[in-house]
Amino acid sequence: MKILLIEDSKFQRIANERTFVKAGHVVIHAGDGEQGLRIARKDIPDLILLDMMLPKVSGLDVLRALKSDVLVKHIPVIVLSGLGQANESKLLKEGAAAFVLKSEKSFANNSSSLIRTVESVLTQSKSMVATAAQ
Repeated sequence: MKILLIEDSKFQRIANERTFVKAGHVVIHAGDGEQGLRIARKDIPDLILLDMMLPKVSGLDVLRALKSDVLVKHIPVIVLSGLGQANESKLLKEGAAAFVLKSEKSFANNSSSLIRTVESVLTQSKSMVATAAQ
């Protein structure tokens, strides 16, 4: 599966990319919201991992733009945030498929948790596509 990682932190981007490549995924990335939207529309990934604190276009604005664009609105978006879970319900209402809290304190645990979340969302997405095709 092709995953678009929209993340401005080089450390987070590299660490997450390594994690997903080891899990067998192809990872493309963007360092800001504007670039993320452009790549999403051009490459049509299977899933998007979206940081909320981005330069140029905020994560929330990227999420809204993705979910209002007929070309890419079907792509599941997992929100990555260090801001706490207070925003989780709002982001899910905006169209996020899942919310993952970023934590540098337990990065190894977060990586395995993030992989499980991605696999779950991808499985749900495949199931919905198969159901819609019938």
